[in-house]
Amino acid sequence: MGARPREAPKLERHLRRLVERVAERSLAALLKHYRREGRTVRGVTLVVGSVIDPSTIGNDHIRAHALEGQLFRTALERAARAARLPCVTLVERGLYETAAARLRRSPAALKRAVTDLRGALAGPWRADEKAATLGAWLALA
Repeated sequence: MGARPREAPKLERHLRRLVERVAERSLAALLKHYRREGRTVRGVTLVVGSVIDPSTIGNDHIRAHALEGQLFRTALERAARAARLPCVTLVERGLYETAAARLRRSPAALKRAVTDLRGALAGPWRADEKAATLGAWLALA
């Protein structure tokens, strides 16, 4: 970003706080929207690609993406706590197995159920939407 080395920590703190404020405001707006619709949100489930420690990644470019993911994940976790909502973070790769144990159904049955929801939604049905749906079920269980 062109910051001088001695200014980098100050800039990083500023940007982190900015991301955290935006996450908190965005979640508050979403919760307000759901309340107006008469819905009750009991918790937040974040479905993520990984929870790997970015410092263990040797490639600078990939580490930057991992740090970005970590920042947004922790900002959303803090926003959920600020809203007094329980928050669970699940890794997408093991989501069906986690859900199967919690919901007492087989992973195959859950995959079929999630895929069957495709007809109820307009537009494309991507893998991340399937994961979010399953994460929402877990939050309700």
